[in-house]
Amino acid sequence: MSTHPPCPQCDSLYVYHDQNQLLCPECGYEWNPEELLAQESIIVSDANGTALAEGDKVTVVKDLKVKGSSMVIKVGTKAWIRRILDKKDHELDCKVDGVGEMMVTARFVKKACG
Repeated sequence: MSTHPPCPQCDSLYVYHDQNQLLCPECGYEWNPEELLAQESIIVSDANGTALAEGDKVTVVKDLKVKGSSMVIKVGTKAWIRRILDKKDHELDCKVDGVGEMMVTARFVKKACG
């Protein structure tokens, strides 16, 4: 039995080590386990300082102008966080109600209750 973690892409247990990478023979996915751990430990806070996680529902706290468009996301618009990325700006990959999928800066949202 392998002591390596399962493949993050397909959950295969047949992962093997090649130099500093782990490889999955079933789906062909390659990753560096140290980078994967660093991505998982990203901590992003909302406008109130509350830590956010993938799958959280948030509410926009300020009118946001959408770049390259005349559209404005109004205060109180709800969004669902799909992914959290380690970026300087626009660290939340969200699905915004009435707008669709877009990147949002965490300091302009607050975690929704419930």
